[in-house]
Amino acid sequence: MHKGIWGASAATALMLASPVARAAGPDGAQLVAWWGLPFAGLLLSIALGPLLAPAFWHHHFGKIAAFWGAAFLVPFAAAFGVGAAWYGAVHAVVAEYIPFVVLLTALFTTAGGICVHGNLRGGPWLNTGLLTLGTILASIMGTTGAAMLLIRPLIRANDNRKHNVHVVVFFIFLVANAGGSLTPLGDPPLFLGFLQGVDFFWTTAHIWPETLFICVTLLLLFFLIDAYHFRQKGERLIEELDPTPHAAPLRLEGKRNFVLLAAAVGLVLMSGLWKPGVTFDVFGTHVELQNIARDVGLIVVTLISLAITPRTAREGNGFNWEPMKEVAKLFAGIFLTIIPVVAILRAGEAGALGWVVRLVTGANGAPDNDMYFWATGLLSSFLDNAPTYLVFFNTAGGDAATLMTSGAATLAAISAGAVFMGANTYIGNAPNFMVKAIAEQRGIRMPSFFGYMLWSGSILLPLFVLTTLIFF
Repeated sequence: MHKGIWGASAATALMLASPVARAAGPDGAQLVAWWGLPFAGLLLSIALGPLLAPAFWHHHFGKIAAFWGAAFLVPFAAAFGVGAAWYGAVHAVVAEYIPFVVLLTALFTTAGGICVHGNLRGGPWLNTGLLTLGTILASIMGTTGAAMLLIRPLIRANDNRKHNVHVVVFFIFLVANAGGSLTPLGDPPLFLGFLQGVDFFWTTAHIWPETLFICVTLLLLFFLIDAYHFRQKGERLIEELDPTPHAAPLRLEGKRNFVLLAAAVGLVLMSGLWKPGVTFDVFGTHVELQNIARDVGLIVVTLISLAITPRTAREGNGFNWEPMKEVAKLFAGIFLTIIPVVAILRAGEAGALGWVVRLVTGANGAPDNDMYFWATGLLSSFLDNAPTYLVFFNTAGGDAATLMTSGAATLAAISAGAVFMGANTYIGNAPNFMVKAIAEQRGIRMPSFFGYMLWSGSILLPLFVLTTLIFF
């Protein structure tokens, strides 16, 4: 879900890796599963609201998210005290939500300032090429950075085609998720593993076969589907219907934002590598100096982008703040209501969801790598995959040196599940939701929450079954 440069904040990974952070907050062993109801209610609202009452949802989704946040905080304060509820809310906002919004805003702003002018013609070869480029970039600049950079050019290239929903859906599968599986910069669970001692290029060396298999299969399948719509359904590009004049030459505007994108990536990496040992206490939440420096730097990056980007570049992209507002409001509720669910998971076998942890251990006590892949993945489809990764990383022993050698198959299963299955739902990764919002603003009728799950269920789940049989 909320995944920093990838779609979640690096602060989430850093705080979860911190013994102080693990000691603070609600004790998951004391919480019953019912505490997850507000989170489930918010997920159902996101799923059903746009489907059953689209006009009401569009005008009031922020209030609905606030309602579910209060539905957790008020009973929690009554049961455990106002202090505990205050700490939980402050920690979620200061350590996780603010860094998340700051980073996502920086990436959204800088990528939104890079405009490809001219006549891109969205046929099967061009579309597949753009998806391939985005898939490669996702492990370099993160899934969010790559998605925000390429989604608008891809939409504009297909703006005269009747059937283009599949283009955006596969973009989410590949660029917003699977492509970020090869380095710690790609997705937050891998960054968290890096902080726990996993070598920077370990995932590159150990899950590239799975990544190659999934990405190549999806690209081939996309090409076949796109070619079918393009040729068999009479969707060859018709010049008169193309909003972009044929004579318009290709040119790139707002190129200075590439430097700002690189600066954003560098700031996130800095926050994971630089350890000055300086910590500030914000109402009981420990915030480290490197995280403050990162967030301030990202705000500066955002302001510079707004100042130096030509107005015509943003106009060419149809840039506005509505997708960012939607993500910010909904994820505020998600960050609050997810607190008890993550706490229960982190309690391991002592928690109300202990059966999930027990699933990954075979009868002989050996790790069941198939179940590690699926348990990590399915939980990561609906929860923050950073703590989910950490739960199963520790369940598998928690020692990076051992997991990288004798436990390599288990670590690979955990890593692959956490990254790949973020594509299963719109909320599995923040760029999923942002891509959906941008596409809908540009007039594409994206599938509903459950409609999207029909796509992922029919395409991704069989592919993940094959991945399990072949690799795990």
